Amino acid sequence: MEHNMVGWFEIPVTDMERAKQFYETVFDISISVHDLGGFQMGWFPAAHDKNGATGSLVKHEMYKPSATAGPLLYFSCADLDTELGRVEASGGTVLRPKSEIGDGHGFMALLTDTEGNRIALHSQK
Repeated sequence: MEHNMVGWFEIPVTDMERAKQFYETVFDISISVHDLGGFQMGWFPAAHDKNGATGSLVKHEMYKPSATAGPLLYFSCADLDTELGRVEASGGTVLRPKSEIGDGHGFMALLTDTEGNRIALHSQK
């Protein structure tokens, strides 16, 4: 295999501005919002010369946020304590605090965003 299998992800939102604010605050990033023929998309920053996928927040009638259905997306962090510390103040909910995965695989935490999506954080610290 010449590349990672996941090349793009989309996170459903019902309120683009609220979701944008949440992700920008938790991850200390800037998201650019674009209207693409009825799809409102908030693009995560991309480093095209680096490994890993990038993606977008998406507001459209076909997209429904969920805390239980669909895949679970893990966001990589240098130390997830930093991002986890911003979740509740940004309107999210911590579902599972920082937990060691074991066997040298680092740590993870589980949360819901302001739209009701379940996402996870991962770091080696």
